[in-house]
Amino acid sequence: MWLAMVKEELGEDLQINWRSFALEQVNSTQGDNWKAWEQEPDYVSRGLWSLRGGIAARQQGSGIHNEYMAGIMHAKHVERTDIRTRDSIIEIASTITLDINRFIEVLDDSKTLKTIGADHEYALELGIFGTPTFVFENGFSTFLKMFTPPKDEAMSAFKHFIGIARERKYFGEIKRPQPPWPRGAGD
Repeated sequence: MWLAMVKEELGEDLQINWRSFALEQVNSTQGDNWKAWEQEPDYVSRGLWSLRGGIAARQQGSGIHNEYMAGIMHAKHVERTDIRTRDSIIEIASTITLDINRFIEVLDDSKTLKTIGADHEYALELGIFGTPTFVFENGFSTFLKMFTPPKDEAMSAFKHFIGIARERKYFGEIKRPQPPWPRGAGD
């Protein structure tokens, strides 16, 4: 939700290149040879359908993809909608301005699973372990765990984040003790 607010203000000055990262793969207890994206069609995944939807939306352009990502994030994190099924992804996609038939065609194409696998393996090569991780042009990358700031603070929070994450290679980890964080952070 935060990036959607920032993108709204910055427009084309902010290019977001979303890629797939299967958290269920990282959190799997199935062993190193098990791959979430290689399972049989009856496998009930926690996140592959939403990743496949992202790939399908991306096929219709970055604007459509950004709309899809805003929709999926809102459904999952604000409305607390279960987005693990094909039907839930199609329902979310139906609310944005895309060609739904083309979206479904790509969504159902097994090539999307290969794309998820390739994206995931590439992320592992970069040392990525979770989402969201931001990878910058200069090669720096940063995992960020945060609450969505108020709209009037979205840009300043983004500028501060960019200043630390992209520009300062010597910041390795910033973490707030729990408690008190996140107490009051969402207020």
